[in-house]
Amino acid sequence: MAIQTRITDLLGIEHPIVQGGMMWVGRAELAAAVSNAGGLGILTALTQPTPDDLRREIDRCRTMTDKPFGVNLTILPSVSPPPYAEYRRAIIDSGVKIVETAGHKPQEHVEDFKSHGVIVLHKCTAVRHALSAERMGVDVISIDGFECAGHPGEDDIPGLILIPAAADRVRVPMLASGGFGDGRGLAAALALGAEGINMGTRFCATVEAPIHDNVKQFIVGNDERATNLIFRRFHNTGRVAKSSVSDQVVEISARTDAVFEDIQPYVSGAKGRVALETGDLDAGLIWAGQIQGLIHDIPTCKELLDRIVGEAEQIISSRLASFTANKVAVSEVA
Repeated sequence: MAIQTRITDLLGIEHPIVQGGMMWVGRAELAAAVSNAGGLGILTALTQPTPDDLRREIDRCRTMTDKPFGVNLTILPSVSPPPYAEYRRAIIDSGVKIVETAGHKPQEHVEDFKSHGVIVLHKCTAVRHALSAERMGVDVISIDGFECAGHPGEDDIPGLILIPAAADRVRVPMLASGGFGDGRGLAAALALGAEGINMGTRFCATVEAPIHDNVKQFIVGNDERATNLIFRRFHNTGRVAKSSVSDQVVEISARTDAVFEDIQPYVSGAKGRVALETGDLDAGLIWAGQIQGLIHDIPTCKELLDRIVGEAEQIISSRLASFTANKVAVSEVA
């Protein structure tokens, strides 16, 4: 059986699986591979140094897939922010029809995207934020649990609670994000009220992910405990892979007089890019979630999606159904 939901119908994809935006990782090679495998691949806008570079990357992705793909635009508070409006214009002018937004005060961007007929997926970490985004007019909510890589928010609510809590109140289709990487997760997300899953870390450990094999093997070798929470004292919590660099950041941050400038040399995005591209695990932060504990191999995107959907279908049609069948049989004997 195929798993069809409002997510697959709305996005025009075969499987209810979305590859979330990831800095330095969300490039055409990965996005196209995910889309070709039946999911939704997503380019990360700010991975590209300029809006014109983003236009070229969108064009390059189109040479690699004729399936739907999207672009992520994450809005973060900054002393010298990137030209978000210009990136937004590049996305719209390039004819991209699906955008993933995340971050700080997205209303201006959501309104412009919607006025140009773009489907907007908004990632958030709290029910109250999801409801606010729904009122703005977004088409899909991606609700991100505490297990996730990246920024899990400050509420510390894991997906097992956050997903159904959001499903009780959100009316637009919803993706479950944070801690997903196999068919059990997809089946669970559907049972909890979501209509698909969003994966980041799991897609880093695929053949097509444009990062060094050392990093992929590092993720495979890690378990569910191998993450650190950073930036907590600065109210911008981030979950990253446990490494010599993130251990140092945690240690420095624990000092009573620590300020952000003390850790800044360790956490720059440029250094993280060096780590991903060279495989030097001590060069910078590697962002990864607790799902590392369920990642044991490096498949192609097609192998991964086929496996996830196959596992989920088996769980839904056979394993869960067997519990009901056993109950009926016991009742009949009684």
